Amino acid sequence: MRTARLVLRRWRASDRDPFAVMNADPEVMRYFPAPLDRTASDALAERIDGRFDALGYGLWALEVAESRDFIGFTGLNPMPEGVPGEGGVEVGWRLAAQAWGHGYATEAARAALTFGFDVAGLPEIHSITAVANLASQRVMQRIGMTYADEFDHPKLASDSPLRRHVRYTITAPSPPR
Repeated sequence: MRTARLVLRRWRASDRDPFAVMNADPEVMRYFPAPLDRTASDALAERIDGRFDALGYGLWALEVAESRDFIGFTGLNPMPEGVPGEGGVEVGWRLAAQAWGHGYATEAARAALTFGFDVAGLPEIHSITAVANLASQRVMQRIGMTYADEFDHPKLASDSPLRRHVRYTITAPSPPR
């Protein structure tokens, strides 16, 4: 898929190195339990790419169209077990720090929502993040999502400062009459 400035595509072997650098960056990973080492990053890339074959969509590798630079991922992913919206689909993103502040997450997330509604036929899409992650919540708001609720993420320790999460949702647009 293409947007005005971005390409959302399947993963390539050449994405592994910049993906690992991004996942090892403590600033990028501050709203996750911990940065990932190379082995964990490669395993995540394998899981992400495997979902395309199973679902027909997933978390697309994200590159700047003009430079062809890999800057992260954006796309659709099954909601985690044990959270509100379980069984549904979420829109999510993770961008390298040098890609922040350019509107790329919003632009790519809008494309993912369009795909989810128009191609995959999803009736509703969710997005979740740690309550402290205000930047991601602003992206959720900019793409038209509305606050749904807060919850404690079951995969995080009870004393984790990231345990409290927020969920936003958006429903498919009504067809024209």
